[in-house]
Amino acid sequence: MKGFLFDENLPARLTFKPSRPVTSVTERRRSVSDTDVWELARKGRLAIVSKDADFSARIIVSTPPPWVVHLRFGNMRRRDFHARLAAVWPQVEALLKTHKLVNVYADHVEAVR
Repeated sequence: MKGFLFDENLPARLTFKPSRPVTSVTERRRSVSDTDVWELARKGRLAIVSKDADFSARIIVSTPPPWVVHLRFGNMRRRDFHARLAAVWPQVEALLKTHKLVNVYADHVEAVR
């Protein structure tokens, strides 16, 4: 995995530093379909980070899939959002080494191979 691709429904700027580069879909300056995001991540060896359940469902039927980090916690203030991600991000990165899907909930993290 070479980095992370943050979906358009997430803040483009982070208050913590992941170990690999982060690109936001919004940097593309045009609307991008889920299929475009999927292919960009697959070809670029990026992990998609999104609240969109479509990526979690699609990972089951696509080979080889890109990695997906599904944020499954509800809406929260930006400061709380960043704090939650910063708190679990080392665990997320560690799980992505051996899992294709990481689900981040408000109170725990799960991974699927």
